Amino acid sequence: MENKNWWKEIVVYQIYPRSFQDSNGDGIGDLKGIVSRLEYLQQLGVGAIWLSPVCKSPQDDYGYDISDYRDIDPMFGSLDDMEMLIHEAGKRDIRIIMDLVLNHTSDEHPWFQEAKKSKENPYHDYYVWRDGVEGMPPNDLGSTFGGSAWEWVPEIGQYYLHLFSVKQPDLNWENPKVRQEIYEMINWWISKGVGGFRLDVIDLIGKEPDLKITSNGPNLHKYIRELSKETFQKAGDLLTVGETWGATPEIAKLYSNPDGSEFSMVFQFEHISLDEQEGKGKWDLKPLDFLELKKVLSKWQT
Repeated sequence: MENKNWWKEIVVYQIYPRSFQDSNGDGIGDLKGIVSRLEYLQQLGVGAIWLSPVCKSPQDDYGYDISDYRDIDPMFGSLDDMEMLIHEAGKRDIRIIMDLVLNHTSDEHPWFQEAKKSKENPYHDYYVWRDGVEGMPPNDLGSTFGGSAWEWVPEIGQYYLHLFSVKQPDLNWENPKVRQEIYEMINWWISKGVGGFRLDVIDLIGKEPDLKITSNGPNLHKYIRELSKETFQKAGDLLTVGETWGATPEIAKLYSNPDGSEFSMVFQFEHISLDEQEGKGKWDLKPLDFLELKKVLSKWQT
């Protein structure tokens, strides 16, 4: 495909690998299983496969807690299997879209294992730390998974930030070394032939936790434009999708600027919360107001 906007003309098929096709009888779907179904997917007219996370992970959050960005979780197979999937899919004009988590890692990632050893460790500033006293977090910022977003580490007398699970420490995007590590990793995957990336909760990377700003931080688009320039734009024809819970229609235009400075497109979730009771979680529902839904969806038709 030489068309730079090929992704506008195809069907993207999401695969949750562990429940798609098991090739070895262990009860868990895997990459070889996906390879065995490529002909079927081609017959369906699929032009790209978006894989839910397959990188190495302790699976505390179903793969959204990555412990090695450059390896495949053994439950799904090996790096060789991933390369085979990319190659075999490409022979059928099917691109492989990876699900990448750049806001945080697993607490079992080697970076974090080093970071928590001491304040002087070279990897310490790869994550977001604040001094404090045990039992008195830096502020009342909450985790999406419940409880405080701050976790105490007695060995060094500091709290680290986790906007999700306590096992998902947030990366410090203010550190240029972190950004460079991420760009090198993404370019490594691009060199292996992946067709693009879905960027998990990417609107959180510009966070300013001291001000309790999580999404849409002041440096967010600066980081994304740098990310795009150092990776996606060099490849030229990738599909990039940002998961952006905080995007309004106007903000979405920044993410998906046709000049290619950020992403191809974003997921926006304004309609998702219309049946939630105000001030409560997503499980406490109220009747959906159809007219309100229509109003929200109409904003995205322009």
